[in-house]
Amino acid sequence: MTSASEAPEASETAHESALGGQAPTYPTHRGRRTQAAIDSAARAVIARKGVLATTIADIAAEAGRSAASFYNYYDSKEAMVRQWALRFRDEANERARTVIRHGLTDRERAYEAAAAHWHTYRHRLAEVISVSQLAMINDDFAQYWAEMCAIPISFIAESVRRAQARGFCPGDDPQLLAQAIVAMFNQFCYIQLSGSDEPDDQACIRTLANIYYRAIYGEKGH
Repeated sequence: MTSASEAPEASETAHESALGGQAPTYPTHRGRRTQAAIDSAARAVIARKGVLATTIADIAAEAGRSAASFYNYYDSKEAMVRQWALRFRDEANERARTVIRHGLTDRERAYEAAAAHWHTYRHRLAEVISVSQLAMINDDFAQYWAEMCAIPISFIAESVRRAQARGFCPGDDPQLLAQAIVAMFNQFCYIQLSGSDEPDDQACIRTLANIYYRAIYGEKGH
C-alpha cells in the first residue's frame, strides 16, 4: 500500500491520466520535490552502474521512496531518460553558443570548445551515459545520441573549414576530423568522470584544448 507521504496529490494524478502516464505538466511543490529526488537518485545510480544495469528498484531505494512513487512521474526508465535527453540537448545548444561567438583567437576557441564539452559531461554525466548506452539497443535513443553529437561536430567541422581556408590541416576531411575529435572528447570525459578519483577540471580542459588546437592548427600547408 502506498503511504500518505508517497501518495500523489489529486492534481498530479489528473495530469498524469490526461498525459498517459507522463510527468505532470503543472506539478505541485511536493510533486516537484519528489520528482527532483527521483531524478537525483537515478543520476547517482546510473553514474555508478550504467543505465542498462539500473532498475527502478535501485532508483527508488536510492531516493528513499517506493517503486510506486517512481511511476507517479515516469512510465518507465526509458521515459525518464527521454525527458533528460531533451533537457540535455537544450543545454548543449546553449553551451555551443559560447564557443561560436566572434572575437576569439584560435587558442581561446579551442579552450572554450573543450570547456563546453567537459562541463556538459561534468554536470550531465548520467544523461550522457544513459542516452549513449540506450542508443545501442533503441532506435529513438540512437537518434537522440546522433543529435547530441551533431552539435559539437557541426561546430568543429566549420572551424576546420575556416582553418583550411587559412592553410591549416591541408587534406583533412572536415567532417571526419570533427567526428574523430568529438569521439575522443566523449571517451576522455567518460573515463575521467566515471572513475572513483576526482579529476582536475582545469587539467582535463587544458588537455582537451591542446589536442583540439594541435589537431586543427598544428600543421600548415606551404
